[in-house]
Amino acid sequence: MKPFRKYTGSVVPLNKSNIDTDIIIPTEFLKRTERTGYGQHMMYYWRFHEDGEPNDDFVLNNETYKQATILLSGENFGCGSSRENAVWALHDYGFQVIIAPSFADIFKGNCSKNGLLLIELDEAQMNELFSREKENPAFSLHVDLENQIIQDDSDWAASFTVEPSTRHKFLHGLDDIDLTMTAEEDILQFEKQRAFYMDPSVN
Repeated sequence: MKPFRKYTGSVVPLNKSNIDTDIIIPTEFLKRTERTGYGQHMMYYWRFHEDGEPNDDFVLNNETYKQATILLSGENFGCGSSRENAVWALHDYGFQVIIAPSFADIFKGNCSKNGLLLIELDEAQMNELFSREKENPAFSLHVDLENQIIQDDSDWAASFTVEPSTRHKFLHGLDDIDLTMTAEEDILQFEKQRAFYMDPSVN
């Protein structure tokens, strides 16, 4: 993972609640073994008609939002089955940050492991963002993870909170394996003090 401290990107609004992982990446596209390549199928049945032609009425197909990297959405984003591929699809499509009132717990954990930042704002703050976006489509937001502040180019700003261990991983560019290896010396020392045949559950 690359360190994530401060980030600026344009927004795209998708004001829908309960967007589940099957919508984000349909089952029939889960055949890849690598993490890349899922972006082309992200929200496939919303982005395309049955004949494969783009759905021009869907917001992500609007030219205004082609460069958007921050997704504004509704509550309970990422609900449904535990599908890490959903995070890969969103990331591969280009999203770096998702802002919503709430996220499904398993989805939140998968995002933490894969470097996709989730920001939870309350309903009033989300309504303000959607309102500002309507007046100024694809406006830019500045995300400061170090200070946990998000703001636009005018007078709007909001604080947010990211779980401390997740914030630490993002700031330092650590995945779960990297985080474990920061304690490598302690792990090796512990292993030296224990016979290989001992039950790991025994102190």
